[in-house]
Amino acid sequence: MQKRLFSLVGGLTSVSLLGLGNYAIADKNNTHHNHTSHHHKPLEITNGQAVPSVDLIVHKDRKKGWNLETKVTNFQFSPENVNKSHRLGEGHAHLYINGEKITRIYSSWYYVESLPPGKHQVTIKLNANNHQPLAYKGKLIEDTETINVLSEK
Repeated sequence: MQKRLFSLVGGLTSVSLLGLGNYAIADKNNTHHNHTSHHHKPLEITNGQAVPSVDLIVHKDRKKGWNLETKVTNFQFSPENVNKSHRLGEGHAHLYINGEKITRIYSSWYYVESLPPGKHQVTIKLNANNHQPLAYKGKLIEDTETINVLSEK
């Protein structure tokens, strides 16, 4: 898994993710499902089971923003089974930016329209259908990339 650092010059001051508006406001004001206090015990992949892997690749969009590509092995996205019991080798992912959960991921691609100036840690974590994060040998199955947005001077 290669790590990449991306830069963009611009005076961007808010985050808009696929029409969700400012992610910090949308996430923190969601009283129905507060992601910052919602934790699940990791689901350990045992020896003899196919171990899933995830590779997050950040592609700079030609117009603006970034396209996040999530490559997985031994894992299948299954949005039709979300909130159901764990089934080996399937589930969904969670997208985090700077440690805050932004959304669930149900496929290989996701568009991030803008980020404010600064360095941003973008993380994808694989989860079972029942939302338990997947782990192998005590380590969560995840990948992180850094996007560096430079301010205009």
